[in-house]
Amino acid sequence: MPSIFTRIVNREIPAHVLREDDQFMAFLDIRPIRAGHTLVITKTEIDDVFDLPERLLSGLLVFARPVAGAIREVTGAQRVGVAVLGIEVPHAHIHLVPIDGLGDLDFRSARPADDGDLAAMAERIRSALG
Repeated sequence: MPSIFTRIVNREIPAHVLREDDQFMAFLDIRPIRAGHTLVITKTEIDDVFDLPERLLSGLLVFARPVAGAIREVTGAQRVGVAVLGIEVPHAHIHLVPIDGLGDLDFRSARPADDGDLAAMAERIRSALG
């Protein structure tokens, strides 16, 4: 059975996609820690990020870099934190979270987001990406 992320890639489930190419996709998390919290995935369904072939593992961060820059620009955060959890969805991905301090990466604070708020944030980040 395909992961929820594969279903997003296949457009079976809607998502607020920020950036996409033939290997990767970035979209807003529907349960963000902070506004702008983004998931960056490989389109290839591999369970663990550290099981990715080297070209995909390194490519994931290269693809994520401009997204992180746009998140920082739009949110005004000091940094964009990167987290690899890999527990919640069996599909290689990283979290990009706007942060101003260590306590900002507390996944226990994640809450469902309003779809209108997500749509507005997605538009702002896509605009910053150019």
